[in-house]
Amino acid sequence: MNKNELEAEMKRYGDTGAALASYLNMARSTLSNKMNGKAEFTQGEITAIKERYSLTPTQIDTIFFLP
Repeated sequence: MNKNELEAEMKRYGDTGAALASYLNMARSTLSNKMNGKAEFTQGEITAIKERYSLTPTQIDTIFFLP
């Protein structure tokens, strides 16, 4: 999980952690745990984030899958 890349996309779209957590229907603390690598995003959550921020496959790999 590349927290900095996801935060950059959130800022680009004027989003906050609270707004993204609400969009994903989860507590802000749950989103924080996922962004900090304490839990993993589900495929459904990744798809929802991809759609919200119009992410390319490369961006998805960079944010969620590359070390």
